[in-house]
Amino acid sequence: MAKVGIGIVGGGYMGKAHAVAMSAVGAVFNTNLRPSLEMVCATSKASAERYRVAYGFHRATHDWRVLVNDPSVEAVVIASPQETHLEIAEAAMRLGKPVLCEKPLGASIEDGARMVELAETHGVANMVGFNYIRTPASQFARKLIADGEIGDVTWFRGEHTEDFLADPETPANWRTTGQANGTMGDLAPHMVNAALALIGPIDRLIAEVETVHSTRPGGDVTNDDHGQFMCRFENGAMGQLYFSRVAHGRKMGYAYEITGTKGAIRFDQEDQNAIWVYRSHGDEATRGFVKVLTGPAHPDYLPFCQGPGHGTGYQDQIIIEARDFLLAIETGQPVWPTFRDGHDVNRVIAAAMQSSRDKMWKNVSHF
Repeated sequence: MAKVGIGIVGGGYMGKAHAVAMSAVGAVFNTNLRPSLEMVCATSKASAERYRVAYGFHRATHDWRVLVNDPSVEAVVIASPQETHLEIAEAAMRLGKPVLCEKPLGASIEDGARMVELAETHGVANMVGFNYIRTPASQFARKLIADGEIGDVTWFRGEHTEDFLADPETPANWRTTGQANGTMGDLAPHMVNAALALIGPIDRLIAEVETVHSTRPGGDVTNDDHGQFMCRFENGAMGQLYFSRVAHGRKMGYAYEITGTKGAIRFDQEDQNAIWVYRSHGDEATRGFVKVLTGPAHPDYLPFCQGPGHGTGYQDQIIIEARDFLLAIETGQPVWPTFRDGHDVNRVIAAAMQSSRDKMWKNVSHF
């Protein structure tokens, strides 16, 4: 086993999740590399020190440059706002340090393209934090599709719906300003990533994006509340995707349905330890969707629990992600999803935003 020093920029919601994951990953997966929490960075000295004590880091700073340049920090996790991604990643990669960056990659499609260029020029391990697709159930869905269990995919429906801004009386906050913080910048990338992972590249799309509540107590809303698009995948399958932060009753509505020529799959993250599978064979009287509870026979489940149906949770997805990042560092080989994969998501989002403005179909390859 070898130690690898980890620095995390951002100590809030995702910073904590990554710190916990790095602390646990070695024990869960018996990794060859064992993370050491070297330094955490926050926006003030006080908050950085608070995170250091809470999460078990050796040191703290309020300047990300101090963290990136510290010799004991050998790999960097970026869990700070999107507008900081490019500058931090560039500084780290120029020093040859691997980077795990939270989604979406950068604050713009130009940022993402530059981050891909830097990563590939400097040849450092790089990943984007798409964690939901790493559940044992969704990994199993990918395997079923790849193995041809439901035949050729003909149709995909996906959504990422939540209700944290469904109440129009919820005050304006950081989420209601700036395109990167809108639904298409915040929630949509997760389901677009799922669509690309499960079905493949999107060829063209037509989208509508809008703001439902244009004003809130405390200010105007300058970004979008929900959006949708129809698409055609490069493999010929049709698709429909919907994203919303104003969907009453939906707390973690990361859900998809996939239809193939031999069967179908359904999944909903609110019941993340189950997947529904339909196979079009056998007696019609007994044919139907079968609810499969995840267990040790499914990808990345056994390291957490030996009991089928006992389940994994949100934090476990981040631990699986940490395992993959460590593998990329150890082997020097790309591990999905790389910055390029993250940029592919950005391209789809850019195409959707332009489609909504122009009210016409757009080819993703043009972005």
